[in-house]
Amino acid sequence: MRLKVNHALITGIVVCSLLGTIGCSSLPKEINRQPSYAINDGQETILGRSFAGKLADHPEQSGVFLLGSGLDAFVGRAVLANLAERSIDVRYYMFHQDTVGQLLIDQLIKAADRGVRVRMLIDDIYGSEADDVWTALDAHPKMEVRLFNPFVRDASENLQWINRFRDVNYRMHSKSFTVDNQATIVGGRNIGNEYFDADPNLAFADLDLLAIGPVVSEVSYAFDQYWNSDYAYPASALTQAAAPEQLIDLRARMDSVPNSEAAAAYIDALGNAPLANTLRAGSAQFKWAEAKVIHDSTEKKARGENWQAELLISQLWPYMQKATDELIIESPYFVPGKKGADALCALSAKGVKVRILTNSLASNDVSAVHAGYAKCRKQLLKAGVVLYELDEQVKKEVKKKFTWLPGLSKSSLHAKTMVLDRKAMFVGSMNLDQRSLHINNEIGILFLNPEIAGQSAEAFDRSIEKVAFRLVLNAGNSGGESIRWHLKKDDGEIVYDAEPYVGFWKKLGVWLIGLLPVESLL
Repeated sequence: MRLKVNHALITGIVVCSLLGTIGCSSLPKEINRQPSYAINDGQETILGRSFAGKLADHPEQSGVFLLGSGLDAFVGRAVLANLAERSIDVRYYMFHQDTVGQLLIDQLIKAADRGVRVRMLIDDIYGSEADDVWTALDAHPKMEVRLFNPFVRDASENLQWINRFRDVNYRMHSKSFTVDNQATIVGGRNIGNEYFDADPNLAFADLDLLAIGPVVSEVSYAFDQYWNSDYAYPASALTQAAAPEQLIDLRARMDSVPNSEAAAAYIDALGNAPLANTLRAGSAQFKWAEAKVIHDSTEKKARGENWQAELLISQLWPYMQKATDELIIESPYFVPGKKGADALCALSAKGVKVRILTNSLASNDVSAVHAGYAKCRKQLLKAGVVLYELDEQVKKEVKKKFTWLPGLSKSSLHAKTMVLDRKAMFVGSMNLDQRSLHINNEIGILFLNPEIAGQSAEAFDRSIEKVAFRLVLNAGNSGGESIRWHLKKDDGEIVYDAEPYVGFWKKLGVWLIGLLPVESLL
């Protein structure tokens, strides 16, 4: 979800061209930023001991487990936090103060009260909305909260999008949740109700990967780089430090959340869900794979010498390029640009079946992104790339069950995954758009496991035409070409000649954005 960012970007560009620079206050200069690093004695913890035997049986491999449902994604994080003995490292783009967010904060406070060191690194795109929470947590002797690339607190954020555009445009979009340096969760989910099926009106269909083994220390190494970077500011350095009673009040407030009606399903799952029970018993059924973490450098913004080689996509592309039969891509925001579109067309030309699922204009929560995507559709279709766009109306068909991405019955696509030749899979935070590729920093795990990759591809095959339009290039009578949207309904097929379920004004707005030179920011 990036509505605030994209609206601000486009507004900033237009206003900046008219007004030029405007002065404002600056970030604090003298920062007490004590370096710290991942623990190295996690093998002695409950988690370390419970995984030791399995890891010994699979040397140099990592155990992986897909978290598709929102409940499982919550349970995975909460149970790991509940089992933590040494450390919890949390890194997120957005951390909302809603039911799910407060339940997880409650778990983090309880862990810290047991003596667990908790480090929270939150991107500041919405950070100021919870300054009281961050500073209160930061006051706990075992907790430290840092905000990544923060806004100045005594100046207008809207103005900072103008006169600090180069700075605030760079965001930490990565997501990870690592406990005792023994288990980690990496994927597309931010922390908020809509990512964990807790919002009755909106859910983002998403996917996380729970992993153990060597890949965990790689995630921890990436976390340390960001935690100790000059972009990470202690919460208490940005605003007034919390008084002791603020932590007491916050602890009491969080203590009450598990007793709320809104939290009932999550508390029940935490106590009774199969995943919760198997994690506590050390019997979770991990699949084993060669795996590696791929992530952007903390210096992505600086774009120094050879910076392109450090990009996540530059590291991932050689694996994509080696695909010989099939490449399946799921990306909620898909703006490959000319270079990316040419590369995907080249893959298709050499016989690779390239299939891409992204949001339709109706299901996309950021309409501006659609303007960048629409420019490349005809080129991709001509080259044989198969394009699917999520059917926004599928959320109304609540009786249908889609086991492929459990949230799809009421949602917008948010998962960021790839399946390569049904042998390997990538799960992470990176969209295939220009922001993720070249501006924001991202993380993901690439793993080789034909069983999981094959099952994911088969699920895609079974479900895709039930939940998405297939785009087809149609030759017109006057020699031009137009796109049609084909949707299978029961035993028949419905064909749309224009963007489905979208009115004139929304289409006009996207068209106008497409005229602006903003594709590199989408």
